[in-house]
Amino acid sequence: MAFSNTSATDEYREPILTQPSAVSWGAIVAGAAGAAALALILVMLGTGLGLSSVSPWAYSGVSATTFGVSTILWLTFTQLVASGMGGYLAGRLRTKWVDVHTDEVYFRDTAHGFLSWAVAALATAALLTSVIGSIVNSGIQAGAAMAGNVAAVTTAVGSEMANSNSDNGPMGYFVDSLFRKDLNSTVSAPDVAGSDPMPGWPQKPIPAGFAPEVTRIFMNSIRTGASLPDEDIRYVGQVVALRTGLTQQEAEKRVSDTYVRVQTKLRDAETAAKEAADKGRKASAYVALWLFISLLIGAFVASFTATIGGRQRDL
Repeated sequence: MAFSNTSATDEYREPILTQPSAVSWGAIVAGAAGAAALALILVMLGTGLGLSSVSPWAYSGVSATTFGVSTILWLTFTQLVASGMGGYLAGRLRTKWVDVHTDEVYFRDTAHGFLSWAVAALATAALLTSVIGSIVNSGIQAGAAMAGNVAAVTTAVGSEMANSNSDNGPMGYFVDSLFRKDLNSTVSAPDVAGSDPMPGWPQKPIPAGFAPEVTRIFMNSIRTGASLPDEDIRYVGQVVALRTGLTQQEAEKRVSDTYVRVQTKLRDAETAAKEAADKGRKASAYVALWLFISLLIGAFVASFTATIGGRQRDL
């Protein structure tokens, strides 16, 4: 009996077909590069157009609301065009798959478009880390500023007032107002040191040491947020009466009224700071929200246009 030298393994061996990979990374990278470059160009164009429409002059240029809406629309338009181009390139340049079901081809093209958008988004984020980080951090810092705003503003305004002498600055103005004498008064001031010899004459400088002392008295109560103590009102009233010729009661009333004015200025500054912080927080939230929406639109458009490019590639 003759035996064949061909083994059973060789007799039933089937040909091995090498199928191309389901992912064409070259097409994905090419689409991502095109999307990132086009997005950069459009962003630069939008920045130039936006800055040219803003004017430092009053009643000139677009309003803040118009500028914000136009920026959001331009970002969305940029995502539509750039992502669409990137997805189309990824679908059109990918390797043609042979003997693959139509549904599988559609899925792969969609995945290629999405991956091209993802690579472009990651590359753009890597290049613009400082810009994106500033947007996110501004929202976090705005929230933190809201929590500690009162103390921060009090310290800022208080430091400004404390650093001002009687000659200039906010506190200096209020201290000077304490020692003002009515030039129309017909009542002569007591003949004491620091008083005017005759009413209507130019006022003499505030006695040395009085203005800084009054400033320190006011600042002590401002830092604690309390009202001015009665003993401080009486003491400062005596100093004011000595300088202006007012009665003790009138001088104390002037001291109390001046301190109320200082507190009102401080509260106004606090309110303005809170409003600014709240506006910054809302603006950061709106920017982050619209960035998310525009990126989501870009992902969808890139996936869709990749299927168009893939169909044209297989024709």
